[in-house]
Amino acid sequence: MQIAYKTLYLKKLFPLRISRGVRDGQSNLYVSVTDGNYTGWGETSPGESEGAATPEAAQEALERFLATKPDLTSPFETYDAGLSSNIAPCALAALDIALWDLLAKKAGLPLYQLLGFSKPKQATSITIGIMGPNEAKERLPLILENMGLRTLKVKLGSTDGIEADKALYNEVLDYHKKYPISIRVDANGGWSLDDAKHMMQWLAARECGYVEQPLKEGQEYDLSQLYKNRPLPIFVDESCRFATDIPKWAHAVDGVNMKLMKCGGITGALRIIATAHAFKLKTMIGCMGESSISIAAAAAVSGILDHIDLDSHLNLDPDPCEGAPLVNEITMPLDIAGHGGAFKHNL
Repeated sequence: MQIAYKTLYLKKLFPLRISRGVRDGQSNLYVSVTDGNYTGWGETSPGESEGAATPEAAQEALERFLATKPDLTSPFETYDAGLSSNIAPCALAALDIALWDLLAKKAGLPLYQLLGFSKPKQATSITIGIMGPNEAKERLPLILENMGLRTLKVKLGSTDGIEADKALYNEVLDYHKKYPISIRVDANGGWSLDDAKHMMQWLAARECGYVEQPLKEGQEYDLSQLYKNRPLPIFVDESCRFATDIPKWAHAVDGVNMKLMKCGGITGALRIIATAHAFKLKTMIGCMGESSISIAAAAAVSGILDHIDLDSHLNLDPDPCEGAPLVNEITMPLDIAGHGGAFKHNL
């Protein structure tokens, strides 16, 4: 098989601020796998927390790995070999996604059908980052009304403290009174245990559906205190990178959020889904600054999930790729062979 790489800079339409910082764009690595007849495409959105801070680091990791494994086998075997070789999960994700795309194209099936899933029925949420209430007042109509979406994920965990979080959330509530929307919160680990207890009680009285990653990664042993008498469901994100993390925290959470960049691709997501269901947990899928290629791959597994947050491609200016369209608020996989993601132009 032939492997090729390309790097593209993806500029964000709106900069995204979370508890750990702000981004207005990033360079992503695209990986192609060709068998002579078909080509599968994958994508990595690099991140230091995911093991490769730059596309160059992700490519170097893949090149080292593939030098020891010239004959790629099934996605499952390649994924396990990649984990054993300590490949950065975000780099492994690009290769894994490309292999699944190739496999589905060879089978002549949409990836979601090859995996045995139905099309999703849940609307995707769209994210609003940490910002002041005045900025939120201007931004909310742009990101919700212009795109026809009615499900909002609000990033909290401001470094300015929970009063700043409340000010932003209150602006969202004012918007909700005029244009009813579903609201959920992602703190990205920005709260202390005491602040998380207080904020969950406060949010529960204000239309919030659930809270994602209330505590910082590394503070998981405090989850049981937060879980007891919780007023809202708790989902973990950074605290659940792989399926093997789920048994450690299943007793103290209501659900898990998987991301292809975090778990190493489609194969890792399939294992998280199976393990979460075994523990009777809810499931969710999110994203990390990817274009439509990775989002299309994520959409292929979303038909079985409870919550969907596949919106990063909607905040690109422009998205160089296509294949993950919004259909009645749903990030919908296409009925073509493979995951459906492709470049708009021959770059």
